[in-house]
Amino acid sequence: MAIFNLKVNTKEYQVDVDPSTPMLWVLRDHLNLVGTKFGCGVAECGACTIHVDGIAVRSCVTKVDSVGDKKITTIEGLSENGDHPLQQAWIEHDVPQCGYCQSGQIMTAAALLKTNPHPTDQEIESVMDGNICRCGTYTRIKAAIKTAANS
Repeated sequence: MAIFNLKVNTKEYQVDVDPSTPMLWVLRDHLNLVGTKFGCGVAECGACTIHVDGIAVRSCVTKVDSVGDKKITTIEGLSENGDHPLQQAWIEHDVPQCGYCQSGQIMTAAALLKTNPHPTDQEIESVMDGNICRCGTYTRIKAAIKTAANS
């Protein structure tokens, strides 16, 4: 076990965990930030996507000891009131069905729009390709991203 000082959603936390603990479990089990979901555990589905210094990463394979003093953002920290343009576009386009993958989808899309505020359809599809939606709402996801990009 080791003590880690983490910056999550603009707050500072101290956790005492094994250095190899994935950030997913630090967030969910130690910080009670349960918006980040466990999907596959091998970085293939995207349900666990968070931002580390603004870059979308899969928290199921990102070890706590690799984060250091970088800023971590989860779906809970994307906006205080759920008013991020992507969250609003998700509602407008009625994206979620089961909703399980949505936090990972939104976090991946947010990282895309931060680096590319007006992506083409092909750029959206390329970046979002690694996020699996079991309900198949891909068309609505792309439409919501385009709406958020234009807001």
